[in-house]
Amino acid sequence: MKKYIVGGWVRDKLLQERGFAVRPSDRDWVVIGATPEEMICQGYTPVGKDFPVFLHPKTHEEYALARTERKSGNGYKGFVFYTAPNVTLEQDLYRRDLTVNAIAMDENGHVTDPYGGCRDLEAKVLRNVSDAFKEDPVRVLRAARFAAKLPDFTIADETKRLLRSIVESGETDYLVAERVGRELMKALHEAKPSRFFEVLKDCGYLSSSFPKWRLTSKTMDLTDAADDSYTESERFALLFLDTDPSALGEIFKLLRVSSENEDLALQFSRTLHGAELRSGSAEEVLESLKRKDALRRPKRFASLMKLLESASAIKDQAFWLGAAEALMSVDMKAAAEVAEDRKEIPQAIRAASLKAIEAYLKEFADQH
Repeated sequence: MKKYIVGGWVRDKLLQERGFAVRPSDRDWVVIGATPEEMICQGYTPVGKDFPVFLHPKTHEEYALARTERKSGNGYKGFVFYTAPNVTLEQDLYRRDLTVNAIAMDENGHVTDPYGGCRDLEAKVLRNVSDAFKEDPVRVLRAARFAAKLPDFTIADETKRLLRSIVESGETDYLVAERVGRELMKALHEAKPSRFFEVLKDCGYLSSSFPKWRLTSKTMDLTDAADDSYTESERFALLFLDTDPSALGEIFKLLRVSSENEDLALQFSRTLHGAELRSGSAEEVLESLKRKDALRRPKRFASLMKLLESASAIKDQAFWLGAAEALMSVDMKAAAEVAEDRKEIPQAIRAASLKAIEAYLKEFADQH
């Protein structure tokens, strides 16, 4: 039985040695010459459904038995896997997507690189291991994400051709929405997210699957500029800067991200495309705050203001955050008690709210 670290951790370690500032990946192991029974006898816990994967009894790192695969249907699930003690390390690495991800390292630090991954790291090239690359549509997304992770790398011409052939064959139609959304969200945290969409555009995937999604140069510039102060939802919302709100429902169905992410993106798009904020009178400010549900959803409102300022749609998010704070300071219970009749309670609360906002507007004007 031999154990090797494979994939991202090895790639990133070699990149770090070459001076690249990359985020470290978790360690994944492949085991050569073992059976599931032997793994269990050594204390490993089986967790794999499609093929044998085990958790180390102490580190809880994943150890997968070496395997080969054969295409048997459509989509990324359309594969038959074969695992046995006679599967070699080279055979296991052959099924991987890119050469830079097909490098292994044993427990003593010795590197096995049968497909030129180290050479491509030096040349800054993302290249498919074999023509089997085109059998899995997820590799379109992964190649695009690695382009975002390593913006100094180019994609080999033969790999670009394979990416286009995957889209043209219709294989990407079988991508599961959750997987598309997951790869996209990962890409938003990479060094240059715009490259993810650039690769998907070049291979035809965006136009075939997302024809109504307008990813303009301004959208991409803002997405790339989003630093660590931006939440995941804020990064996602920026992608819809120039997209018509009516198209978002269709796009969301093909991405399947969290409702929180969808909600902020929809609010951002709607505000930019008509439901503007009015900052004239106290009445206009109050109605704007109510439309954006600032009182009940203060965190979402703060994110929305941040995004609007980033997009130059408002001049000063501090103004609106201060107005929302003034509204939240109103003692609604006390305002309601002023009303002589229950029917007058809404008017009494509105009057108190307007009074608070008027005071805020005067204070803000005096300070500016």
